[in-house]
Amino acid sequence: MGRWSLLTNHALVLIAVGQRPHSTLREIAQSVGITERAALSILRALEEDGLISRERQGRRNRYWLHYGAILREHREAGLTLLQITELLADIARRA
Repeated sequence: MGRWSLLTNHALVLIAVGQRPHSTLREIAQSVGITERAALSILRALEEDGLISRERQGRRNRYWLHYGAILREHREAGLTLLQITELLADIARRA
């Protein structure tokens, strides 16, 4: 059987930002297991899509998740980020 992952790198970056909003790009990349360049590309895409925003604070960025943002992919059926996290939490409670 092939290896697969339930969560994409985009989802893992969202989780990393949510858990540690003051993380550096390097810390985010390391926590996800991707290159800094890939992490930067994902962060930019998430920001462009309105799922996160960032503010420069000194030498670091501070990230915010926008839980009410509508996911644009058809597969998510118009669910908000908050609704998806609640569904995953429900699955975890039942496991």
